[in-house]
Amino acid sequence: MSATKKDAVPRKAGRRVVVVGQGYVGLPLAVGAVEAGHTVVGYDVDAGRIARLRSGDSYVEDVDERRLAKALESGAYRPTTDAAELAGFDVAVVTVPTPLLDDVPDLTCIEEAALTLAAHLRPGALVVLESTTYPGTTEDVFGALLQKESGLCPGADFHLGYSPERIDPGNRRWSLETTPKIVSGVDAESLRRTAEFYDTVVERTVSVRDPKTAELTKLLENTYRHVNIALVNEMAVIARELGVDVWEAIDAASSKPFGFMPFTPGPGVGGHCLPVDPRYLSWRVERELGRRFRFVDLANDVNSQMPHYVVQRLVQALNELQRPANGSRVLLLGLAYKRNTGDARESPAVKVAELLLRTGAHVHAVDPHVRESVPLDTRVRRVELTEDEVAAADAVVLLTAHDDFDYDVVLRGARHVLDCQRRLRPAANVELL
Repeated sequence: MSATKKDAVPRKAGRRVVVVGQGYVGLPLAVGAVEAGHTVVGYDVDAGRIARLRSGDSYVEDVDERRLAKALESGAYRPTTDAAELAGFDVAVVTVPTPLLDDVPDLTCIEEAALTLAAHLRPGALVVLESTTYPGTTEDVFGALLQKESGLCPGADFHLGYSPERIDPGNRRWSLETTPKIVSGVDAESLRRTAEFYDTVVERTVSVRDPKTAELTKLLENTYRHVNIALVNEMAVIARELGVDVWEAIDAASSKPFGFMPFTPGPGVGGHCLPVDPRYLSWRVERELGRRFRFVDLANDVNSQMPHYVVQRLVQALNELQRPANGSRVLLLGLAYKRNTGDARESPAVKVAELLLRTGAHVHAVDPHVRESVPLDTRVRRVELTEDEVAAADAVVLLTAHDDFDYDVVLRGARHVLDCQRRLRPAANVELL
C-alpha cells in the first residue's frame, strides 16, 4: 500500500468528467472536480433533483448554495438527465445507490449506470465505481457489463478503477477533500490513472492492489463501526438493568490513552452505511463461502432492536407519569439519522415513530434539516419546535441532537424527556437512554 499527497504530484485538470448520481456522494464530487479545474456533467435520472440543482438549490449540506452557484456560473458544471450529454467523457465516476432488496444486494443502479456509460465509452477513458458493494462487483459485474455493451476490454482498451466513497454528511472537519481517498484499478495503469484523477480533487490518496481489496476496505470500515455501536447499545441496555450509568462508564473508559475508542449508544443506526453495507459483506460470505458472518448478524440484531427499546423505555416513563401510551402526545426531536444533516435514509427515528403509532400515541416530529421526502407515516404531524408544542406533549424524545434545536425551551417546558443522545444537561425531567 502506498500513499500520495495531492501537492506532491502534478495536477492535470481540465478533463471532461461525468459523475453519475448527484446525491450525497456525487454532488460534492462533481462540485469538487469543477473547483479542481475539470468540466463536469452531473448526471441523474431524478428530474426533480436536476431541476433543483439547475436553479441553484442544493439539497446536500456538504455543498452550500454559494458553492453550487459558483460552479453553475462558471459554466463548467452541467446537471442533466440527458444521457446524450455524457458523450466524449475522459473520466466517468459512478456514485449510485446500492440498497438491499429483501436482504439481498440490489445492484440495479450500478448495472443501469454501466449500460448508460457503455454507449459513450471510448478507448483510453477512465471509469471509476464509488458505490459501496461486495468484493468482486467492480470486475465481475460493473466491468463485465461495460465490456459486453461497448466491446472494449477493461485494462486493455479503457481504464477501470474502484474508489469507495467516504462521505460523512455534515462533518466540518473531514470533507471529501480532506479525507484520504482509497484508490484501486484492475491493472497498474488503471490504478495510476485513478490516483491521478483523484489527486486533482483530494489532498491524499491511498493505493491498494486491486478493486476487491478496496471494496473490502469500505465494508471493513463500516462493519467495524456497526459492531462497536451494537456493543455499546447492548451495554446501555444491560447497564440500566444493573443500575449503572453507562454514559459515565464510557467517559471513564475514554480516559485510557490506548486500546479504547469511545462509541455511544443511540436509538439505532441509519444512513446507507451501517444498516446496509455490512449485510453486503455477510451476504457475499454466505453465498461464496457457505458460512455466516456471525459478528455482522449479531450487530444487525442488536441495532435493529434499539428503536423498540426506545419505545419500551418511553412507555415505561409514561406509565410512571400515569399516562398510557395510547392517546398520549409524543414529540420527536430529529428525523435525520445523524446530527446537523437532512439525511433520513434508514433513520431509526422513522421506526420509532411507526412503533409509537402502533401503541396509539399521537406523534409530532420536528426536524428543520429534513427537506427531501422521508418515508414517514402520514399520521405523524411535522411541526416546529415551539414552547406550545413542548408544553402540549406528554413526553419528548430526543433522537437526533441537531445544534439548532432550542434545548432551553425543551428543558423549561417538557414534562418528561427521553434523551437518546446525552445532549441535555441533567434535570429532573430528563432521562438518559
